Amino acid sequence: MSLNRRIKGLALKVGPLGENDRLLTVLSYEEGLIRLAVPGARRPKSKLAATSALTFLEIQLGGNSNFPRARQIKVLKSFSNLGEKLETLATAQSLIELSMLLVGVNDPQPQILEAVLIHLERLQKNKIEALEILANCVQACIHLLALGGYGLPLHKCCRSGTSLEPPIGNWDWNCSLIEDEGFEIGKIDNSKVTLNASELALLQRLLKPYLPRKKESGEILGPLPVWLKLLKLLEVWINANLKKNVNSFGLLRNSYLNNNSLGLE
Repeated sequence: MSLNRRIKGLALKVGPLGENDRLLTVLSYEEGLIRLAVPGARRPKSKLAATSALTFLEIQLGGNSNFPRARQIKVLKSFSNLGEKLETLATAQSLIELSMLLVGVNDPQPQILEAVLIHLERLQKNKIEALEILANCVQACIHLLALGGYGLPLHKCCRSGTSLEPPIGNWDWNCSLIEDEGFEIGKIDNSKVTLNASELALLQRLLKPYLPRKKESGEILGPLPVWLKLLKLLEVWINANLKKNVNSFGLLRNSYLNNNSLGLE
């Protein structure tokens, strides 16, 4: 691998390294996850100080191939304003955590980086509503899981092979999540998440590129408690299949549960 090369990627984490340097973790097109040193970035007026998380960067690398060093950094896009609101910050952090579970070092998966950038762009919309932020997080994670090979099997019962065709309006119909397999038709006592027909139909629509909306008003389909249930479903699936937790899900959930203006008990 060339020691002097350029990469483009999203800064995921920034931490101290020694007295004056920074350690930068980047999700890159070319090399997947890469950790590199940014010399002198903690010094005042450093030319390499533009190393905050949630910035899309072009970086010229040099130094040891096992631990490269940034020689030049150019900011192509900043998503740092997502930190101004707890919900958008927690969503962005959730996407970062999940990306780091799905992509490895020297494991380029440019489609995952593209998906993360698309959903971060959507979070930057002016006057984005609270429900849309949560829905964007749920859909983005479903997209990332599918791209990373851990997609939810949403079209067939994992036990019988019967097509999962939710009968909208039949409130007696249910399907239950089996944590490391998928959905089984019916209500299972030990299942952590059970969905009715409307909830499963909403979940299936999240595989599409855009969030489902009401035709007349353009509002996001589904009430807030349903989106929180889908967030819990993602937690259960990720923990069972990736053996890790996305800690920022808890921060995101609590931001809604603690917001009395959203009408949750």
